[in-house]
Amino acid sequence: MQTGGRRGPEIWLRGPVDDGPHARAPETPGRVSSIPASPRRFSWVATHGGAGATTLTTVYGGQDCGRGWPGPEDPPSVLFVARTHAAGLASVLRAVEMFRRGAAPAGLDLDAVVLVADAPGRLPRELAAYVKAIESVIDVYRVPWVPAWRLGDLSGEPPRDTEALVRLTGADRRPR
Repeated sequence: MQTGGRRGPEIWLRGPVDDGPHARAPETPGRVSSIPASPRRFSWVATHGGAGATTLTTVYGGQDCGRGWPGPEDPPSVLFVARTHAAGLASVLRAVEMFRRGAAPAGLDLDAVVLVADAPGRLPRELAAYVKAIESVIDVYRVPWVPAWRLGDLSGEPPRDTEALVRLTGADRRPR
């Protein structure tokens, strides 16, 4: 937001605003909606082979679209998936750019990028810089290395470092 030549954050107010000592309490609705809320569904789109979209679909729910765009019957909310190696990060950045240029099918929403660790431990400095570049244009969720997944055991709960992804996807299981 531009204000007098200076740049500052936009401020959004949520909930009631206190108008001083003469403000009255907000009215409460007479009835609660009987429509059950359901978690938002996502289409997982792998930006390269071996990205982990199938594993993430199994653990977090949603629709696995492989390396293709979601079809008309798939959820229109898209999560791009990539590994954190150099080729994976380059492929997800290209995919995000395609989406930003309007090259994706109409009606799809790119919600975030999910980066799956390609190895245990910290990322090398060069790859961490690549991740920062991606984070500058879109929300990024990180999934750590999970040894059990490598062995094909997807029965456990999502990794504890992925609470934000669990909330985003509405996964039924709670993180450990």
